[in-house]
Amino acid sequence: MAPRRIVSLVPSLTELLCDLGLAPHLVGRTGFCVHPRATVRAIPKIGGTKSVNLARLRALAPTHVIVNIDENEKPTVEEIARFVPHVVVTHPLHPLDNPALYGLLGGIFQREAAAAELARGFERAWRETTLAAAGYRREKVLYLIWKKPWMTVARDTYISATLAAVGWDTVPEAAPGRYPEVAQEALFAGGVRRVLLPGEPYRFRQRDVVDLERAAPPHLPVCGTPSVRGRQVDPRQELVPLLGEIHDPVVAIKSEGRHPTAASGSQEVHLGAHRDQEWDAVR
Repeated sequence: MAPRRIVSLVPSLTELLCDLGLAPHLVGRTGFCVHPRATVRAIPKIGGTKSVNLARLRALAPTHVIVNIDENEKPTVEEIARFVPHVVVTHPLHPLDNPALYGLLGGIFQREAAAAELARGFERAWRETTLAAAGYRREKVLYLIWKKPWMTVARDTYISATLAAVGWDTVPEAAPGRYPEVAQEALFAGGVRRVLLPGEPYRFRQRDVVDLERAAPPHLPVCGTPSVRGRQVDPRQELVPLLGEIHDPVVAIKSEGRHPTAASGSQEVHLGAHRDQEWDAVR
């Protein structure tokens, strides 16, 4: 394999690259790329997902940079494309896009066997998860991702699709953006039967559970991560991790200087107008 110098600006994809056996080729990551801990500890950090230190990135002389439409800023990625030969742009759509992503990165970096094994593992986990979830009644849930202001997820997000797989339908049913703000007085509207508090991007704490329980209608459960448990815990919380890390499906690859061969698994696709619109739509 030709020398590869990979920088990942996407936490979940940093872990995926390691799962593919590419950790020795990772030369840079963001400060949020913390898994697998023992492996990434020695990999240099180049800022955050939205605050990339371009000078530090340039000094690493990467051949490939992995980015994501939700995680990274479009102007930053455009600047990176000026000096990095290959930029892989991803965008989460649905959990079932994972096998294709494994195959794509496996093809680009000649890790086809590892990618195929990951895909088989994912497909088993998907079957187990959906089978287990079939016994639960569907519920409308409020999945909060931020506080001050309160923010949630629209149904066209990867998060919402993952929750739907275990019978949780996020509210609102329609939203002006993919990550809409929610007014305090509207938190529990739309038939919400449960509130879910994740551990990121906002780090909800136990006091947030208590505050929401005080504001919520009687008997409306507030559930958190293992470190932020509400008093009401639903077994479905244990199903979502069966799907593994939320690796983002690919949107496009930008390659300059040559036409990649079929063996590389990539194609020459520049960020065109439709990609610009897609990127702008998440803001």
